[in-house]
Amino acid sequence: MRLLPTLTACSAALVLAVSAGPAAAADTPSGFTIADPRIKESSGLTASRIHPGVYWTHNDSDDGPYVYAVDSASGKTVARVTLTGIGRPRDVEAISLGPDGQLYVGDIGDNKGGTWDHVWIYRFPEPKVLADATVRAEQFTVTYADGPRNAEALMVHPVTGRVYIASKDEDKGGLYEGPGRLTAGGPNVFRRVADLPWVTDGAFSPDGGALTLRGYFFARTWAWKDGRPVGSGEGVAAPWQGQAESVTYTADGSALMFGAEGAGSRVVAVPVPARAGAAPAPSGGTRAPARPGSPAAATQAQDPQDKGSFAKGALVLAGGTVLLLAGRRLVRRRTPKA
Repeated sequence: MRLLPTLTACSAALVLAVSAGPAAAADTPSGFTIADPRIKESSGLTASRIHPGVYWTHNDSDDGPYVYAVDSASGKTVARVTLTGIGRPRDVEAISLGPDGQLYVGDIGDNKGGTWDHVWIYRFPEPKVLADATVRAEQFTVTYADGPRNAEALMVHPVTGRVYIASKDEDKGGLYEGPGRLTAGGPNVFRRVADLPWVTDGAFSPDGGALTLRGYFFARTWAWKDGRPVGSGEGVAAPWQGQAESVTYTADGSALMFGAEGAGSRVVAVPVPARAGAAPAPSGGTRAPARPGSPAAATQAQDPQDKGSFAKGALVLAGGTVLLLAGRRLVRRRTPKA
């Protein structure tokens, strides 16, 4: 009786089904794929406000002072910006667009376990023309009131312009609030305002009323009030992406865009449920048809049930494992002794 091979094949099929995730609906658009071979470790993501359908990203470490603009309609890079006026980046982990129209780049990672006594934020105006260019950026030194730590998430509030950083620590992660205004003349001290789980990126909704954070195995959205996250947050059906490193909202706030490291990485769109009291969409509450191939078009056409969360995938994978183990035990019982 070939029970074990059959069970093994069933388990493999379950694993493949989990890995496929959104691909189960092959004809449903879902975000875009980063086509530029230079972008191998996309570690941050933010939507442009002046270039529809364009997202800014960057590599993790060992790339240089570069920021890339990627067109979601094609997945191709439409601009690479080289930053000058700063030191050599050490571990760039996040990018966010402020209400001042400037891009904030967080050189805030610390792969040595939180031992660097300072990290940096770079800031420069979002280019009005998309083309390869060299720009002079401001550099701000960052320290933490309770000592050095590793971090991968930097978020600029779209209304107040205040910068927040979420540290990456399994036991004592936290949300840190920067000063009301960054200064280049000395260290900018960030102070802990909330406890958080392990976080790899985060983003505020365009109206500033919500904060979404993601880790490798979860994503949650908190209501944001008086400069603090409220309650325990609500789970988001984030896709399973392995080295899950980035998240941002679409410019109109209709979807969350989840990204990951790796060559040819996929950015997946997940629709955002309407929030009570949320500001209306830019179109005045009735969303206009999206440009074909844009993230908004993807999310308008997409069934939310097609998006597999990590939790669902983990349950299916666990079920396959149990099935395989049970089959092995049954085979051992039926095998005659020599």
